[in-house]
Amino acid sequence: MKRASRTRAADAIEIYDTTLRDGSQAEGVSYSVQDKLLIAERLDKLGVDYIEGGWPGSNPKDAAFFAKASKTRFKHAELVAFGSTCRARKNAARDANLRSLIDAGTRSVTLFGKCWDLHVRDVFKVALSENLRMVFDSVRFLKRSGKKVLFDAEHFFDGYRADPDYALDVCRAAIDGGATTVILCDTNGGSMPWEVSAAVSEFRRRFPEAGIGIHTHNDSGLAVANALAAVREGAIQVQGTINGQGERCGNLDLVTAAADLHFKMGKRVLAHDGLKRLTETSRFVYEISNQILQNQQPYVGSSAFAHKGGVHIDAVLKNARTYEHLVPEAVGNQRRLLTSELSGKTNIVMKASHFADRLSKESPKIRRIHRKIQELENEGYQFEAAEASLELLIRKVLKKTKPLFQLLDYKVVVVTKGGAAPTSEATIRLKVGKAEEHTAALGDGPVNALDSALRKALIPFYPKLASMRLSDFKVRVLDQKSGTAAKVRVFVVSQDHKGVWTTVGISTNLIEASWNALVDSIEYKILKR
Repeated sequence: MKRASRTRAADAIEIYDTTLRDGSQAEGVSYSVQDKLLIAERLDKLGVDYIEGGWPGSNPKDAAFFAKASKTRFKHAELVAFGSTCRARKNAARDANLRSLIDAGTRSVTLFGKCWDLHVRDVFKVALSENLRMVFDSVRFLKRSGKKVLFDAEHFFDGYRADPDYALDVCRAAIDGGATTVILCDTNGGSMPWEVSAAVSEFRRRFPEAGIGIHTHNDSGLAVANALAAVREGAIQVQGTINGQGERCGNLDLVTAAADLHFKMGKRVLAHDGLKRLTETSRFVYEISNQILQNQQPYVGSSAFAHKGGVHIDAVLKNARTYEHLVPEAVGNQRRLLTSELSGKTNIVMKASHFADRLSKESPKIRRIHRKIQELENEGYQFEAAEASLELLIRKVLKKTKPLFQLLDYKVVVVTKGGAAPTSEATIRLKVGKAEEHTAALGDGPVNALDSALRKALIPFYPKLASMRLSDFKVRVLDQKSGTAAKVRVFVVSQDHKGVWTTVGISTNLIEASWNALVDSIEYKILKR
């Protein structure tokens, strides 16, 4: 758990990550101890300053994490344990929660206490003075135990609106107890940027000696804006989670905030080349959290630097600044030129240039590809979300690929016995060259069974297929008025250790549409470098 020493430059903002605690409270997210260790290592590589590992006094999993993390040497980040003040009318030195923070073995701890008189009266049900005592005694006990204490002033902004003097008195109790940094928390996420600015400014006037942090939630869609407002008023630490995952509407998205702080406000954030790792870190956390990537996430989403309109694409190729506020590579992302019936021929030329001699927009081949795309999209295909299928289409029109296998037939059977869950079995016959393969596989559903059987048949000929897996499957009914005879569009998302790609299939038969998308996915994997 040791880390390299560091000093903070005057224009540097500390990045404090709480993905492992606040982020784990997001609906549908549950981390194992191993998950938390993997994320912590990736956060250290990203260059964050603090990693909040969890609340060791609240559950065995977090205690186990700190025990294992103590054997890890972080290159930059400092691991922090999180917990609450002592209980009402209890001696801090005898409080089990505070003892667990000491036992976690971290150099620094983050302690939270309530700044809103509503919580003190209605939840704690103690006198306001007793809450001040709990904060002061708890911070002082940890400080005397050799810990650096960061104080999370929970519900600070709500408390400041209700009774500013009391909210500031709570912060004073923490500072007098020995807290080095007071983190002002918009716990309910309902504050406006101008309210945050005014409150932080007053805090700074009252306590010029204290370091100021900001912890915001996104219930009003303003978590990042509120944090930036606090930094303008003197905050030196920003707390949040990767991708903004967290309870309710989530926390501040550290990915967006870090990029904004550096590129828009000129602040130093993240160590080494951390900014260039934002995209890969964002996607890594989505994967570990079993969450769907948000395509339109600022800076790192797959659509963040995607261009679809022909006029836009033409302008971007001449001067990227015309439609991009930042070079995508600065955050580890890349530009994407989407192809659809709304697009011109320029982006088709760009895509085709990867596997054909340079072609002009007026080339008969380019016109043929453009016409084919328009025809297919009129049938319901959508290539801007399925670039792997688009690449295969271009290759086939340009005759830059050959059939990798020939389907003879396939069959899918779904069997239900009694009250048991249904099982699916797919049987496939195909030819690769002159060899014929006949395989079968079980699956959680018909598409999963087809995918397993197809790869089982092809892996002996194309071993690289063993490293890919189907990671998402989406179905859209195109003409709902047709009922069960409606066309469906299927998107299949596949991935391996190097990337993610999407393919598309259309049919009035769900299985056939799925098969078409699966075949494209397999062919793309075989052909891609």
